[in-house]
Amino acid sequence: MKISLFILLGTTVVQFIIALFSGSVALLADTIHNFSDSLTAVPLWVAFVLGRRVATRRYTYGYGRAEDLAGLFIIAVVAISAVVAAWQSIDRFFNPQPLHNLWWVAAAGVIGFIGNEAVAIYRIRVGQKIGSAALVADGVHARIDGFTSLAVVVGAFGVMLGFPLADPIVGLLISAAIIVLLWGTVRSIGQRLMDGIEPELVDRTQSALEHTPGVLSVSKLQLRWVGHRLQGAATVVVADTALSHAESVAHEAEHQLVHYLPNLDDFAIRTVTTAEDLKPHSHDG
Repeated sequence: MKISLFILLGTTVVQFIIALFSGSVALLADTIHNFSDSLTAVPLWVAFVLGRRVATRRYTYGYGRAEDLAGLFIIAVVAISAVVAAWQSIDRFFNPQPLHNLWWVAAAGVIGFIGNEAVAIYRIRVGQKIGSAALVADGVHARIDGFTSLAVVVGAFGVMLGFPLADPIVGLLISAAIIVLLWGTVRSIGQRLMDGIEPELVDRTQSALEHTPGVLSVSKLQLRWVGHRLQGAATVVVADTALSHAESVAHEAEHQLVHYLPNLDDFAIRTVTTAEDLKPHSHDG
């Protein structure tokens, strides 16, 4: 996280200096966006540090949810950056100003693309290595941001060709792109906070349990993300046999899950016999 923070901050400083002496609002919008993205590395880093803390009597599940709370902060920062960028672009429509050093503006756009792509590669690789869906998504976000930086280059060439409104138009397009990206982040974080899980992970877990010797079927299965780690529980049906054998089946099922879900932290397995599973379940009301 520190590496991506320094890369984006370096990119932002270069772009901000060029934006000041060129007067390009498209470049300013991209600079604000990259700065807000660099700030997202800070709460994620803090969340990862908190997530390593052991559970307490108050927080019995640990501090993994800090990663999801960091996501809420990221949403707020990115939303503010979109509003500021849009406001600057709209103001330029009503108060046009001459642009200078357009080749430098184009170069700054290319620098923004290179910086974002470097961050994207780093975050995606690390996210895949540690099993963090949030970090992978942030890497994809950075990759798309790189293309918004290339839009600055398009705006600079538009002004060179005699279309001065190309600069504020590109600024508005960048603001709109930020909003579109933000909606995807809102959905992702909202799903995590509601204990949403990818269906393919449920299918993979169920397959691992059903292929465990001694397991006849899976009658109940639950999974949830806590930060970038998984927790879950399941009720499996076994043959009407001795308690010691049922416990052995449960132990083997847990062993199978470790191979299918390497980022699994805790999984509780309850065994019931075929006779118990066939009993009618009582319903309240």
